[in-house]
Parts: sequence; structure tokens; C-alpha cells
Amino acid sequence: MIAPMILHDYFRSSAAYRVRIALNLKGLQAGQRFVHLRRGEQRSADYLRVNAQGLVPTLEVGNQRLAQSLAIIEYLEEKHPDPPLLPPGPEDRAWVRGIALAIACDIHPLNNLRVLKYLADPLELDEARRDEWYHHWIREGFDAIEQQLAARATGRFCFGDMPTMADACLVPQVANARRLEMSLDAWPRIRAIESACLALPEFDRARPENNPDAE
Repeated sequence: MIAPMILHDYFRSSAAYRVRIALNLKGLQAGQRFVHLRRGEQRSADYLRVNAQGLVPTLEVGNQRLAQSLAIIEYLEEKHPDPPLLPPGPEDRAWVRGIALAIACDIHPLNNLRVLKYLADPLELDEARRDEWYHHWIREGFDAIEQQLAARATGRFCFGDMPTMADACLVPQVANARRLEMSLDAWPRIRAIESACLALPEFDRARPENNPDAE
């Protein structure tokens, strides 16, 4: 029997977007509770009792509360292995995890909301300089990821012809780049993978604009 799940979510959170994709690919249902990051609801006493870091997503599974998007996706993979989000071989699994971690650990943390707010106050960077910061770290990350993906361009997705954890991380990061009006011309392989992913209903349903709390 599958324990009931609740996803604490925010439509614009790319970390929560990853988990929405993974849930959809696994064919799993989770109730949603929305945490409005721009209104500071993640710092409320009620939410800090759910997630002491004050971050989304949090996945409640029965009486357990799971934090960090990749830990949640790994949990879903272990608990519900079909369809898989990781390939069978250990080297290939490590490669897929490497793409996912390059996004979740090296690009996204430098550009998330709390970092951008700190750049604004107390560091007093204006919007143009904050946008350049954002663009810089996406360019740094995507330049390397494009090379890695192009070297293994053997299917429609990051790894072959089935979406993996890497795709669940890549698509939300590309959405962030598009929201900041970045040109993606330098990364044709990334663009092609994004297009293939968004053609799938599991990815389309997870898009920020399709989330019930979208503004």
C-alpha cells in the first residue's frame, strides 16, 4: 500500500519543479500545500516545523518529512523503481547523477531566491547586476553540461530515449534561464532535450504555469 504523500510546493521553485516531474514520471499522486516564497511563508513558524531549513520542496510520506529535491527523487526511485529514473549500470547511473548534481549543487544554489535577496540587501547590487550574476552562473554551468550531453548524444533525452533524473533537473533550470530572457543559442543539445521533455505530458503538467498556485 502506498503511503499518502503531500508535497510542499511553490510554482516557481525549480527544486519543487524537479520533484513534480519525478512524481509524474513515476505515475504517483501527491497532495499539494503551497508555500509562497516571495511572501516569506517559508520562514513562518508553522512551516519551519515542517522543514527546519525553510526551503521547498518538502515531501511528507505518512509521518515522515523528506527534504532536498534530489534526496526526494532518490527516495522515489528506491521506493517506486518502475519506471526507472536512473539507468542500470553503475557508471551510467553516476553519469546521470553527475548532470543532476551539476545543476542542483553548482548552478541553482547560486541563483536561488535567498541568494538574490542577499545580493540586493545588504550587498546593494541593483537589478541589472543581480541579473548578470544569475546569467553568469547559468552560462558557466550550461557550457560544461552542453559538452557532456553532446558527447553522449545517443537519444532524445540526457541519457538515451527515456527521461532520467538528469532531465528532471535540466528542464527546470532551462525554464529559469528563459524566465531571465537568456538566449539559449549556445546550447543546442540542451534546447533539443528540453523540447523532447516538454513534449511529454508528465513534464508539461509539472510546468510552473500549470501548477495550481501559478500567478
